[in-house]
Parts: sequence; structure tokens; C-alpha cells
Amino acid sequence: CVQRFIVKNALFGMGNPLLDISAVVDKDFLDKYGLKPNDQILAEEKHKALFDEIVQKSKVEYHAGGSTQNSVKIAQWMIQEPHKVATFFGCIGTDHFGEILKQKAAEACVDAHYYEQSQEPTGTCAACITGDNRSLVANLAAANCYNKEKHLDVDRNWSLVEKARVYYIAGFFLTVSPESILKVAKHASDNNKIFGLNLSAPFISQFFKEPLMKVMPYVDIIFGNETEAATFAKEQGFETEDIAEIARRVQSLPKVNKNRQRIVVFTQGREDTVATVGDKVKMFPVLDIDQNHIVDTNGAGDAFVGGFLSELVQEKPLEECIRAGHYAANVIIRRVGCTFPEKPDFQ
Repeated sequence: CVQRFIVKNALFGMGNPLLDISAVVDKDFLDKYGLKPNDQILAEEKHKALFDEIVQKSKVEYHAGGSTQNSVKIAQWMIQEPHKVATFFGCIGTDHFGEILKQKAAEACVDAHYYEQSQEPTGTCAACITGDNRSLVANLAAANCYNKEKHLDVDRNWSLVEKARVYYIAGFFLTVSPESILKVAKHASDNNKIFGLNLSAPFISQFFKEPLMKVMPYVDIIFGNETEAATFAKEQGFETEDIAEIARRVQSLPKVNKNRQRIVVFTQGREDTVATVGDKVKMFPVLDIDQNHIVDTNGAGDAFVGGFLSELVQEKPLEECIRAGHYAANVIIRRVGCTFPEKPDFQ
């Protein structure tokens, strides 16, 4: 049996640490706050009361969340040993919710280094669940206060960035600190390390196009789902809705580090995952699951990336990374929130 050698802090993630507040709601609740059944949005003034209302629901659950934090946590769970292979940076408040996030990160054996400030409370994300749909409303609050100069640039923090060989940031963080993303992405590119980015949500491609396209030349692996891929294609004027063609076009966008061909990975729920393999586009079927076993699809995309990264950091081939991603997503959708059993049984 081959001894896996994975160094601590080999995987670096940076993003919006949020406390997920999930509850089953009805259509009236969605309509009241103008929500689509399956969407991710940032909270506006009209959503303020939603957070108070959802907490009053009969079965409300709290889970440590935030897209990137979920992914690195799942990657760490898949790897198991050593602890703290995954590093995470993000901003929280000096409050009860912040303490919960610190505790949950420690329980997940993730090496979290939060930038803590008292101006804004810890960010929350309301997961409004109806059937197997989930509508996410994020109130970034503290997460929005991440400060490059006061955290990322500090020597003891930057040294953790330098230790990593795989980097992953969800597109959501483009709304917070594009300059932090660029610094990390350039470091990866200059040192021939791997930088991954997620399209995260349609609104990123629509309203944060400029920072997204500024970082794109440094992106080695781009993740997204079918809706995000279609929105990106539309915004970029690709004039195609064919997902394989979109993957091809995204792969051929300008790239700084020519030593690595960009890899594009688009998930499609229960449909095949689409990925570029060299100059080809291939389809990878997901694991079968009885619809009755699906409890909560929230976090499936994050879990896929986490599984993928757990193999990538061990320098496994792309096919293995995707297989691990499918496994992790299959585990997560059987449970509420982005939670997992004690140990994986991925073979």
C-alpha cells in the first residue's frame, strides 16, 4: 500500500466564512421575500426581516458554512490524516457566531486563520429549503470586511500561503477582496502551482465581470454548474448554450502560465459532469442515487469541489479527482447542511 505523503497547509482556501441558518419554508415565504426556489443572492434591505423570521421556524439548524470554507473542510475530511492539510482565511466578527465558526473549523481539523474585527457581526446565510430546492440569501456582514493589508499581507499569514501548492477560492469572494484573490493567483502562477476558482453564482458573471476576468488568466481550474456556465457564456458573448462548447471556449481564454493547460469542470446536478481532458471534452456520469435519499442539495457543489481538491492535492489524475468529487457530493446530499459522517469510505 502506497504511503500518502501530504504536507500540512498544502491546500489553501480563502473566502466568506458564514454561519448557515437552514430551515424548511413554504412557497409563501419565498414569495414574501421575492426569492426563487433555487438561487444564491446577497441580502438586500428587504431581506433583513427574513433572518429574524427564519430563526423562529420550528426546525432551524446552524452549520458552519461559506462556499470555500465548506470545500476545504470536505477536502480535509476526505484526506483525514494529517490534520490541517487545509488552510482557510476569511473575516468574522468578535461574537457568538464567530466563536461557533472557530469551534467548527477546529473540529473539522482545518487550519483556519480568521481576520477578526468588531465593526460588523459574523456573516450568516439563510438556506430556505423547499423540497429538494434551496434558496440561499447571504448577509456577508463581517465576511465583507476582509482586509488584505491587515491580514493576507502579514508575514505570518503570507507564509502559510507560500506553503500551499493548491489554491482554491470561490467566485463569491470577488465581491469582497479581488485584490487578495489576485495576489494569491499571481503567486500560484509565478510558482507553477495550481489555482482554482469557482464561478459560484450567476450574479458573479453578470455583475462582477471585471474582477472575474482580471483573475481568469491565472486560473488553472475553473469550476461551475450548468446555470453558471450558461450565464458566463452569455455574458462573454459566446453565442452557444452547448455546455461542452462552453467548456472548450473557457479553456481557451488567455492564460499566463503556459505550463498548465486550463481545466474546466462543470457539474450538472444529476446529469453528467463535463470536463476538459487535454484538448477533449469528456462526460463523467455521477453516482446513482434514489431521489428519496436526497435530503438537502445545499452544499453539493461545494462538496464536489472538496472531494476533487482532496485528490488534486495528492497529485492524482483528473479522473480520480472527479470521482472523489462525485463521491463527496453523493454523501453530502443525503444530509442536512454541508455535514458529513465521521469517516469517508471512498475507495
